Amino acid sequence: MSAMYKDDQEDWLTVCLKYLLFVFNFLFWVGGAAVLGVGVWTLVEKSDYLSLLASSTFAVSAYILILAGSLVVVTGFLGCCAVIREQRSCLSTYFSCLLFIFLIELVAGVLAYVYYQRLSEELKQHLNHTMTENYAQPGRDSITMAVDRLQQDFKCCGSNNFQDWRQSAYISSLGAESRLVPDSCCKTITPRCGMRDHPSNIYKVEGGCITKLEQFLADHLLVIGAVGIGVACLQLVGAVLTAGFIYLLYKEEEEDFRTM
Repeated sequence: MSAMYKDDQEDWLTVCLKYLLFVFNFLFWVGGAAVLGVGVWTLVEKSDYLSLLASSTFAVSAYILILAGSLVVVTGFLGCCAVIREQRSCLSTYFSCLLFIFLIELVAGVLAYVYYQRLSEELKQHLNHTMTENYAQPGRDSITMAVDRLQQDFKCCGSNNFQDWRQSAYISSLGAESRLVPDSCCKTITPRCGMRDHPSNIYKVEGGCITKLEQFLADHLLVIGAVGIGVACLQLVGAVLTAGFIYLLYKEEEEDFRTM
């Protein structure tokens, strides 16, 4: 009687874990799609600004999320097959994949958090130099386009303020044609509109572009970190459920072997 009750209890636990794993796999796919989407969105939307950053940590975090999201989509199918077949070898592979992806997303989340802490200092040290020394210089087209987009998107002029451009290589060159600021500082862009730096003509945002870009990147780093760490925790739950399911299957196989 006791043995039968124990067997029924183990069968009930096996069925419950099986359905829980199916639910988890659905959440797993949703989380994977979110991770992949955030990674792609970060690179597509922010790709122009990456050339203005001194380090590649921001881009690396996004690439890691894309890798992890892609692996999640593939691993989700493996998980479904493993649960349906109830094969311990497939489940063990699935369990290993979950742990691997967990580590990848955790790394992405931690990288985003660490970079978030040093973002302000990096921008203060490098953004002004990048803008004033590289804007409109030979071979620096990507930086020129990034600066133009930055100033237009955030309606700002210069790293700290419009006066930063007075010390720039571009304004000091003949190619500036007597401009005081690049044309992308203008509220309404027309040829050589940068010759006037009056507030009615150009953007004069307090704190300059550095404040705007810092807030923009910080918000997205928080999203990267939250998504990476959040989905990583979800996968840890899945790994625990999978380990429990493998253990119950092992016990069932052991009992079947003993009764033979």
